[in-house]
Amino acid sequence: MSDSSMNRREFVGLTTASIAGGVLGLGDPARAGGESNDWDPDRPFIVAGRRKLTIQPVLMYSTPERREASSWKSWGGVLTDRAASQEAERISAELNALAAEVDFPIAVLPVVRAKTIEQASAAHKNNYDVVIVYPAAGSGNLLRACFAREKNRDTIIFVRHRSGPVYYWYEALSVRYLDTNRNAFEQNNVSNHGPVHVDDVVVDDNRELLWRLGALYGVKNFIGARIVALGGPWGKYSPEAPAVAREKYKIEIVEVTYDEATPRIKSADRDSRRVSQAQKFAEQYLALPNTTCTTDRQFVANAFLLHGVFKDLMCEHDASAFTIRSCMTAILPIAQTTPCLSLSLLNDEGLLAFCESDFVIIPAGILLRHISGTPVFLHNSTFPHDGVVTCAHCSAPRRMDGTRYEPARIMTHYESEYGAAPKVELPPGRAVTFIDPEYSTGRWLGFTGVVRDNPSLEICRSQHDVEIQGDWKTLIREVRDSHWMMAYGDHLKEIGYACRKIGINWINLSQT
Repeated sequence: MSDSSMNRREFVGLTTASIAGGVLGLGDPARAGGESNDWDPDRPFIVAGRRKLTIQPVLMYSTPERREASSWKSWGGVLTDRAASQEAERISAELNALAAEVDFPIAVLPVVRAKTIEQASAAHKNNYDVVIVYPAAGSGNLLRACFAREKNRDTIIFVRHRSGPVYYWYEALSVRYLDTNRNAFEQNNVSNHGPVHVDDVVVDDNRELLWRLGALYGVKNFIGARIVALGGPWGKYSPEAPAVAREKYKIEIVEVTYDEATPRIKSADRDSRRVSQAQKFAEQYLALPNTTCTTDRQFVANAFLLHGVFKDLMCEHDASAFTIRSCMTAILPIAQTTPCLSLSLLNDEGLLAFCESDFVIIPAGILLRHISGTPVFLHNSTFPHDGVVTCAHCSAPRRMDGTRYEPARIMTHYESEYGAAPKVELPPGRAVTFIDPEYSTGRWLGFTGVVRDNPSLEICRSQHDVEIQGDWKTLIREVRDSHWMMAYGDHLKEIGYACRKIGINWINLSQT
């Protein structure tokens, strides 16, 4: 992707280390002090994924010879080498146009033209994540030879009806070649994404192709994600959750103890330069439009000091995600604030930051973050009634669309009445997506909602009444846990597509 094609997430394609070390100003983590508390509210939002999605397009076609008084050709408009050359150029142009407009990094390899199984096999020598097969003409055996061979790679089939020369396989595709298993989660996993499925077929519409690529980008950056867990990991109501995250999703959990972190936090508090910067950043933050403060401003400055220490840890461990355990107890006397605002700041920059170190919900948050391309909000849920649920927590991001800071009042953390926590106001009418995992069983529920109100109840500071779009009465009967993930927009089809690939049982409550 060229620099000219980058939009508001202009840092796409950078590695996590370069994101942490260069873009965020962390500098050399081994250098005393460093610049880890660098903060700029106008800095463009970061794409936190470290791995770009590489696409291998394959044009499958044939060149039949005329035979008099015989049916010598199949359906389709790509039956000569010249037509194939023109079609390959069309495919390259379409894919490069898609790569130029997306908010995640894509690399498009040159189109492989395949008339034979040997030519199709040559494509699989290249290093790609997903092969897009354009089956203009050819046999079923040739079609199968074009499919990705590695089990952890994916195949999408794109056929033309009206978007160009019509393809023979627009007519010939069927369940003879495509899987239809609705219980694919029982056989698929992060190492085996399963056979080519009916859901992997796109007809004409590059928008349909694009969201599938976005889902696969999310999968690639979800599997093997690295996250720093200050105080260690756990699982709310599910003690096996960290082991499931490690074994099922290959998530790398880097455990950092409070014994390791405490000297860092105290050192930052004694560093006059960092203290001065934190105070300056606090004033800048509180001067943002639609920002008010009802807590001690020193708590806000201390949150910026803590924010810098968290980024130090992320940089040193080459991680774009962070979480903290005992965030309502152990950290408070050490940091002289709560971590709520610090986590909110990390999310607003484009990194991933979660309170409570709950690995029941964190995997869902990582996947949703990479699919949505915007911050996600880990929150408590309430009992649904009259189609409404209240979502509340004290560490909500403000930059939920990746650009704009939503209005916020900076208050104390609710349970402790201490520190700094944002009460973020989400715009009424805003569409959102939820993921609700059933403990660590691998069964995830999803649905969309619409923000209706931002009340001021005696609960966690950021609180939103959301109208559930879907079967809310079924949700009552489901295991809801106490933590859900929320993101702006509707991402249900992408999440469902991704879940099938990696063996998650996905239940879409908003599907009609």
